[in-house]
Amino acid sequence: MRIDKFLKVSRLIKRRTVAKDVSDQGRVWINGRDAKASTQVKVGDELAIQFGQKKVTIRVELLSESTRKEDAAKMYTLIKEEAYQSE
Repeated sequence: MRIDKFLKVSRLIKRRTVAKDVSDQGRVWINGRDAKASTQVKVGDELAIQFGQKKVTIRVELLSESTRKEDAAKMYTLIKEEAYQSE
C-alpha cells in the first residue's frame, strides 16, 4: 500500500492530498529513510511523521484498503511522540 493512502486510511492525516504533500516535502520516513507518497508500506515498518512542532513514530500493524473510524487506530502502534521546542 502506498504511504499516502496508509496515512489517510489510518486517519493519521485526514486527507490523502495532504498526506501526499507531507510525504513529498520530506516529512515522512520509513525505517529511517525518506519516503515519497508512492513509497510502499508493509506490516512491521516503522514510520516517523513530522507534524509541525512534533514528530510521531509508529509501527504498521495492519494494512486495509478502507476502515471504519473505530478500527483505524488498530492499523498502527504508537512508539513515541516527541515535541520540538521553538527557539
